Amino acid sequence: MNCKNIVETQEGLKSMVGRVFVRVEGHVGSGEMLFVAEDGAKFLFSHQQDCCESVDINDIVGDLQDLVGEPLLVAEEVSGETPDEDIRGSHTWTFYKFATRKGYVDVRWLGESSGYYSESVDLFVDMGTEISW
Repeated sequence: MNCKNIVETQEGLKSMVGRVFVRVEGHVGSGEMLFVAEDGAKFLFSHQQDCCESVDINDIVGDLQDLVGEPLLVAEEVSGETPDEDIRGSHTWTFYKFATRKGYVDVRWLGESSGYYSESVDLFVDMGTEISW
């Protein structure tokens, strides 16, 4: 991925609220989720791969199409580590909660590593500048 404009997640989520999206893409097992707004702004949730970690969409509850064609009313992130003595390494769950008048969508990401690498989801924002996705 050639995106260089990573933003602070809370700031990026805040700028999503009120926008109308014409396209929302993502699926379980994928490492990316893309929102394209009617004004051309793009919001890409992804993970910049380092070495020995993986960060992917683990579950989607709701219909992503409920986020298309209506102003986004909710865009939140909740995350935390998963302590479990039976699992080797480190695990971090990150939940993204989105809502429009049409419905709610919860997207659960799972980051796994040996504990020495990032397990977080990054948010890249393109407000119309020339960026290679």
